[in-house]
Amino acid sequence: MPSFKNIKLISVFIILLLFTGCSSNHKTDTNTTVNTPVANKPVTPLGESNTTSPNEENNQTTTPPKSDTNTTVQELNQTTPASAKYTLHENITATLFWVGEDESPDNHQITNVMSAWDDSWLKHYGGIDTPERTTLFPAFKPKENPFYFALPYSDFDDNGNRREDAFEVIPWAGEKTWTQEESIVKNRWIKIEANGKTAYAQWEDAGPFEYNDIDYVFGTATPKNRDNNHAGLDLSPAVWIYLGYDTRNMDNQAKMNWQFVNKEDVPNGPWMDVVTYRQISWQ
Repeated sequence: MPSFKNIKLISVFIILLLFTGCSSNHKTDTNTTVNTPVANKPVTPLGESNTTSPNEENNQTTTPPKSDTNTTVQELNQTTPASAKYTLHENITATLFWVGEDESPDNHQITNVMSAWDDSWLKHYGGIDTPERTTLFPAFKPKENPFYFALPYSDFDDNGNRREDAFEVIPWAGEKTWTQEESIVKNRWIKIEANGKTAYAQWEDAGPFEYNDIDYVFGTATPKNRDNNHAGLDLSPAVWIYLGYDTRNMDNQAKMNWQFVNKEDVPNGPWMDVVTYRQISWQ
């Protein structure tokens, strides 16, 4: 018969075994991974990247990049050739003409009181631009640029209608929208080279003696005109004087080079003292 002491030890051992078993039933395996679901997280399809590009999640509030400040200039250059790309017309006979010039056999009885685009050219200029002088400017202060020229082309016909091919033949015609009250060519600039000098002037009349010579004016042909040694350019007294000629000889003719230039390429000089902006002025 076991002693009381032995029975007590057995009872303690049984209680320890029962306590150990209960504890093991509540122990979490440390190697078990617990997956916690992420609310509203989309599932990326197999084979696709789940990399998010910058601003992809906030496109609704992303401010568009500011326009390049040179956009206007870039767009203009798409329709306006660079000055260097205009044809250089070489060895062209130039003749002298002036605002207020009377008609005579020498100029085919054509008066320069009015121009191709201004019926009141003399009035708007401010007086007769007499060539009998040695100074660049006349005795009065002109209201328009004394550095002016004529080429044998007008973008309007004798009836005042725009020539149908004007937008096709004029290189800069696409730079803006032109109204019917605007000439595409009036006030444009050219540079003139002679005697080792370069002058600049604005287009203010059509001639000499031809008014639709597109192959010469905008191309590489020689002038259609056969008078005055095939003259293809009329120049004002100020241009002649600046280039070193004596305009008191009103039969002046000389061979010169000329080329269209854009306004932004015209350098400072006396031709910038009074710039002409007036457009068509027909009565």
